[in-house]
Amino acid sequence: MTITTRLTERFKIKHPIVLAPMDPESGGTLASAVAEAGGLGLLGGGYANRARFEAESAKVTRPDVGCGFIAWTIPDDPGLLDLALERHPRAIMLSFADPAAYAPRIKKAGVPLICQVHTLEHALHAVEVGADVVVAQGTEAGGHGWNVQSTLPFVPAVVDALAKRAPEVLVLAAGGIADGRGLAAALMLGADGVLMGTRFWATKESVIGDAAKATVLTKMGADTMRTSVYDIVNNRKWPPNYTGRVIRSEYVEKWHGREDELWRVREQEFAKLKHAIATDDYEVANMTVGEAVGLVRDVPTARDLIDRTIAEAIAAFRKFAPLAMSAAA
Repeated sequence: MTITTRLTERFKIKHPIVLAPMDPESGGTLASAVAEAGGLGLLGGGYANRARFEAESAKVTRPDVGCGFIAWTIPDDPGLLDLALERHPRAIMLSFADPAAYAPRIKKAGVPLICQVHTLEHALHAVEVGADVVVAQGTEAGGHGWNVQSTLPFVPAVVDALAKRAPEVLVLAAGGIADGRGLAAALMLGADGVLMGTRFWATKESVIGDAAKATVLTKMGADTMRTSVYDIVNNRKWPPNYTGRVIRSEYVEKWHGREDELWRVREQEFAKLKHAIATDDYEVANMTVGEAVGLVRDVPTARDLIDRTIAEAIAAFRKFAPLAMSAAA
């Protein structure tokens, strides 16, 4: 079973599902598994950390895997983008900063450019600089983004705007999508496919420990929140307006709203965080997932997840399309 969209036709993939290039979750093994299962696998280039990139890139087993970066960190290692273009030219995804500085290099290399956006203005700017695909990410998403608009109204707004401005540009929906119902809904909103993060976070191939995966199986969407606490502890100075959605914990509750004080004791708190990660203490260690965590109740392989998601979406179409046609008649 499969679902054909402009995304599957443009990228010659079987299913309209893209792996979010999460750092560190989307390592070479997971990105390869998603590609093997018929989706578009994107290696998480993250914060332009060369050592991590080299280690995970070496685990990629297929030529049809792309890569994604947190764009504002690329200047920390300018040559890393060139290396990614050479090794993983399937696609390059840029998130969380103006892609204009890097788009010409990506386009010159003949590599598809995917830009993640959080406002309509972001989307139109991405098109102006040459994006082939725009990811419309709602605030439900895990990890970083703007706390501006939810996926349900944001995606069709981007679809409508791009249909007028740049109809050849594809749109992916992201944020709160973890099963076939979400995929079906995204396609009904006009998206060409979905970018999924949280659901792939809890797969067997994800670069996440088993204890963390087991912990999220008990969580609901209301157990998440947007915060800058872990960015401060890790000394990551994100651009204005960006926060990260994580599992609410004792540690987050303690420091959220006390960010100025946290900066002053950052080094001591960083040591505590490292210890918590090493000991699987998730009342301190962060788990970066979105509101869709409430739909995550097992840890399948990437292939099983993709096959199940497609089957669920097709079942949804088959169930409701006859009802809609009957009502129209």
